[in-house]
Amino acid sequence: MLKVIDGQLVIAAERLVLRPVQVSDVGLFAMHAGDARVAEGTSSIPHPLPPGAAEAFVARAMKPGAEERIWVMDGSAAGMPEVLGVISLKQMDRDQSEIGYWVAPAFWNTGYASEAVQALIAANPLKNKAIFAQVFQDNPGSARVLTNCGFGYLGDAESFSVARNARVQTWTYLKKMA
Repeated sequence: MLKVIDGQLVIAAERLVLRPVQVSDVGLFAMHAGDARVAEGTSSIPHPLPPGAAEAFVARAMKPGAEERIWVMDGSAAGMPEVLGVISLKQMDRDQSEIGYWVAPAFWNTGYASEAVQALIAANPLKNKAIFAQVFQDNPGSARVLTNCGFGYLGDAESFSVARNARVQTWTYLKKMA
């Protein structure tokens, strides 16, 4: 039986659980997202992280009916920290979403990102027909996560990075759902 918390599906993976964001996550979000390596790997996290940014993120993530569904990669059931990273689906038109994720640097190269992406795809909580992804070209590890999870390369583009205050070259990927 699938578990739902606050209207959002809880998704089990082998070593982690994808669960909704909760207020108690603020401190760990601030610590991890405040790391320049995390912020510079995303388009939306500023660096340095301003006061109140983690609280605002939690409030947005917990808002009912939001277009973006956000899950915490929670490893506590396997003896790992409660927040390993974050993964999200931003609803687009025509039953499509864009997936985004970050993992705390202490857990890079451990397979947690791939495990989270695979679990989210398998659950397909928004009943998408397709899921897009975009990664910075200087982050080949994130690109490997996507290709290992069955995403196909679509092409090159660019996106603005708040932390870098610059446009950054990206690779775009697509996963068609069954």
